[in-house]
Amino acid sequence: MPYVLIIHEVEAYPAWKTVFDQAADIRKNAGELRYQLLRQADDANRVVHFSEWSSLDSARRFFESAELVAIRRQAGVKAPEFLYLEEIERGEL
Repeated sequence: MPYVLIIHEVEAYPAWKTVFDQAADIRKNAGELRYQLLRQADDANRVVHFSEWSSLDSARRFFESAELVAIRRQAGVKAPEFLYLEEIERGEL
């Protein structure tokens, strides 16, 4: 299964979250299947978006699109770091 891990600093989490929620349909139509949000324990404005995608190509097209660059700017995102990942193993202990 393909995944994307994005680590980014935002100007203000509540403002970023509003824009993130408004983009749910766009993300879904682009191929995002499910997501998880995390933030750094000592910095509420350092956000991690971990998501599962229908394909890595779909994820790359979406995250590198001009539309998403504009959405990130509107949301106050500073220098996001993207990791495109493929699952090799899953387990429970």
